[in-house]
Amino acid sequence: MSIFRRRKADAETAADAGTDTELDVVDGAEDVDTDAPEVTPDAPVDRTSGPYDATEVEDDDGRLDLGSLRIRGAEGMELRLEIDQEQQHVVAATAVFGESALQLQAFAAPRSGGVWADIRTEIGAAIETQGGTADLEDGPLGTELRTRMPSAGPDGRTVFAPARFLGVDGPRWFLRGVISGRGAIDDDAAAPLLEVFRETVVVRGSDPMAPRELLPLRLPQEEATPMPEAPGAPDAGPTSTDDLNPFERGPEITEVR
Repeated sequence: MSIFRRRKADAETAADAGTDTELDVVDGAEDVDTDAPEVTPDAPVDRTSGPYDATEVEDDDGRLDLGSLRIRGAEGMELRLEIDQEQQHVVAATAVFGESALQLQAFAAPRSGGVWADIRTEIGAAIETQGGTADLEDGPLGTELRTRMPSAGPDGRTVFAPARFLGVDGPRWFLRGVISGRGAIDDDAAAPLLEVFRETVVVRGSDPMAPRELLPLRLPQEEATPMPEAPGAPDAGPTSTDDLNPFERGPEITEVR
C-alpha cells in the first residue's frame, strides 16, 4: 500500500490541468428547510462485519493509525491524505484502486441517534438544486445515495460525474464514504472500496464534540511522501460541517450530453 500526503493546493492544481471532473460545493448546502418534513431515522445497520468502533477491535491489529480512523491496507491500494494548508491538519483519507476512489471521513454524532438519514437528504436536495440527480438505493451497507452532478466539459457540453455516498451511524459517530470514478458505476470496481469501508475502525474519543463536527485526523507515525500531481483524490475542502456536503473531485468518469 502506498501512502501519499496531498495538499489542498496540489489537488486543485491537478484538477485545473483537466485530469479530474470538477464538482463544486453548493453555496448554502448546509441550510436546512425548517418547513421540510421530518426525516425518519434509519434502522441500525448490522456492523458485525464493519465498520467498527475502536472498542470492538484490538488496538494493534495491523491497521494504519490516522487518529480518528484506522484503515486496513490492501494490495494495489494507494492511500492519499488531504491536508488543509491553512489549518495544517489532515481533513480526509482517500483510498484509490486504479480509476476508483473512496474518500473517508468520520464525524461526531449525538447519543440520541444517527445523522445519516438527515445528511443524505440535505446532500440530495443540494445536488438536485444544481441540476443533478440523486437517488436512494439499498446497498450492501444500508441506504446509500447515488448521484450525478453536472458540470461544463472542456468543449462546452454538459458532463455528468457520478458518485456514491455511503453512510453508517455508530456509537456517537458517523462514518461517511464517497465513491468516485469507475467504482461509482461499476460494482466490480467498487468491491475493494466497499471492503476498505467495512474494515475501517472509527476512534470517537471521549472529548465532547458538536454533532457533525469532523473527528480529528493525523499523519501516520512515518510521515507520508508528498504526492505528485495525478488525478483521483477528492478535494477534502475546509474542516467544518460543510464537509458533510462534499461535491468532490475524483477519477474522471463522465457522461456527455
